[in-house]
Amino acid sequence: MDPTRVFCDNPDCPARGQLAQGNIKVHCHREQRFRCTTCKKTFAASKGTPFYRLHKDRSLLVIVITLLTHGCPLQAIVAAFGLDERTVAAWHKKAGVHGQDIHQHFLETRRVDLGHVQADELYAKLVGGIRWMAMALAVPTRLWLGGVISPVRNLNLIQRLANMVRLAWLPGKGLLICVDGLASYPKAFWRAFREKVLTGRRGRPSFRLPAGVWLAQVIKQHSGRRLVAVVRRVLWGSTAQVQEQLRQTQTGTKINTAYIERINATFRAAMVALTRRGRRLMHDEDLLEKGMYLVGCVYNFCWPHRSLRLRQEQGKKWQERTPAMAAGWTDHVWSVEELLSFRLPLPLHG
Repeated sequence: MDPTRVFCDNPDCPARGQLAQGNIKVHCHREQRFRCTTCKKTFAASKGTPFYRLHKDRSLLVIVITLLTHGCPLQAIVAAFGLDERTVAAWHKKAGVHGQDIHQHFLETRRVDLGHVQADELYAKLVGGIRWMAMALAVPTRLWLGGVISPVRNLNLIQRLANMVRLAWLPGKGLLICVDGLASYPKAFWRAFREKVLTGRRGRPSFRLPAGVWLAQVIKQHSGRRLVAVVRRVLWGSTAQVQEQLRQTQTGTKINTAYIERINATFRAAMVALTRRGRRLMHDEDLLEKGMYLVGCVYNFCWPHRSLRLRQEQGKKWQERTPAMAAGWTDHVWSVEELLSFRLPLPLHG
């Protein structure tokens, strides 16, 4: 128990949300509780995490979440550990909410130079119909930027995804966006990235794109199940500018969506509802969204990516890195237990 890494979350405490101020002391090692010397209140070390008020061993929760993020069927976990199906589903959703909060926190507070972003959509199978899941990936760091879910694949779905990419973008940095041929993408990204042109005159101002933002499409033409042609189009900017951005980010020589399609395969392996020809269905759309964020958060923080590793001169030949490390969000590979134990910072008083 390290008091320097814990803060008081009492809404009435003047020291609420402050780290390493000397006001947090260990209250009880056996019960894993801290005490705030400012407000004189005690609190559990697990408060604000999925471990809070857990009536099972915490190692069991870590094992269950690890299995779920690797695509293990819920019924197999129920049979192996003798748990109730509702308990496993509740743990899954609670961990997903925690992962979504962590992802949103880092996305808003640790903006990165995206360089090259790819977006795509895929469908998930639920009881009673399908749901569309749209996701985005920062290619140079392989950082998963988030996803959105909707019953229909329309402009509203893509607009929410485009707004998420805009939130993660560091203004002033060059950005190439590569998407497929869905007609909603150009309009959605235009709305997300446009900026007003203020002239001092009366009336509604016009809009323009910020400098250094380019949009390209990859349109695949099929005959039945056979791919017959690939058309690449540059919608914003010039072909030379797009090629230069691809060269600078080292993400290929042609306009492509290969990287987002690869992470789609990662999510298909981890989430039963995304399996193309499987018979297992999900019942809860909310659990689908929370499960998506749990897998995405574990992917960003806990799974080293082979293409991101760095060669070392001494010791081990390679330094393993996760997308979160490549993006500067953290300096080490997180374990699933560390991810579940992470407490989000709170806003300070005033």
